Amino acid sequence: MKKIKKILVTGSTGQLGQSLKSLRKNFHDYKFVWANSQKLNFEDKKAIENFFEHETFDIIINCAAYTAVDKAESEPKLANQVNHLAVKQLAEIAKLQNAKLIHISTDYVFNGKQNRPYQETDEVGPVSVYGKTKLKGDQSIKKILKTNAIIIRTSWVYSEFGNNFVKTMLKLSKEHSSLNIISDQVGTPTYAKDLAETIMCIIQSNIFTRNNFKTSIFHFSNEGVCSWYDFAKTIFEITNTKCKVSPIRTLDYPTPATRPYYSVLNKSKIKETFNLNIPYWKESTKHCLIALKEGAL
Repeated sequence: MKKIKKILVTGSTGQLGQSLKSLRKNFHDYKFVWANSQKLNFEDKKAIENFFEHETFDIIINCAAYTAVDKAESEPKLANQVNHLAVKQLAEIAKLQNAKLIHISTDYVFNGKQNRPYQETDEVGPVSVYGKTKLKGDQSIKKILKTNAIIIRTSWVYSEFGNNFVKTMLKLSKEHSSLNIISDQVGTPTYAKDLAETIMCIIQSNIFTRNNFKTSIFHFSNEGVCSWYDFAKTIFEITNTKCKVSPIRTLDYPTPATRPYYSVLNKSKIKETFNLNIPYWKESTKHCLIALKEGAL
């Protein structure tokens, strides 16, 4: 009889966690355990220890993170605890339990000064507290788990769940007839459902089901390139929203945290390794907006 694998999903009420939850009915060979911050508090070392004292898992998908980029500048200790120290603890627990780990990282580990899509081997150099703490978490995993871990760097995540750029734009367009949106930060939006489907694809792959595969970093976002201005324009075009969008520079909209000007990710490695076809960002935006319209929460 085939053993049903037990999967822990941390950060289960976040965008990616909820997107994974929406796919669960398609995967009967797994028993999912969904842990939000109340059930598994990454801010508390002892709470993490207590959670795993009576729970063992075959696979851990870590979607939990401190993602308030600007707030992290004034809460560096808390951001470090959630994004670095808790992740280090999670890696140690995964090693102890012989569990495989999939950890979600970010394009913010790069400084954004490059002019070609970032590869997994490119030099890192985060320019914000958020990016620095996420990088420390990644480095801890690589140090502790030489095998059986996958780190996925992604960018500009949005979905029909939680708070994100798409929902913010729709909300603001109801309150204002015109909006100024940054046009000199370039990257790629990532639809959380596409990332969730990719994670499930990885889990079922021959590479992942083998024991002791080498720990690796992969990049994932949707295909294509755009600025936040382009993204906003597309959202309004798809929804026929009458809201004037004007491009502005980052300099005209100062924020506590510095953001990379260019953070396009090269997806060749993940596509070739797992034989993926990644949707174009405009197509995925359309799917998300349809789901929002239908209230598919």
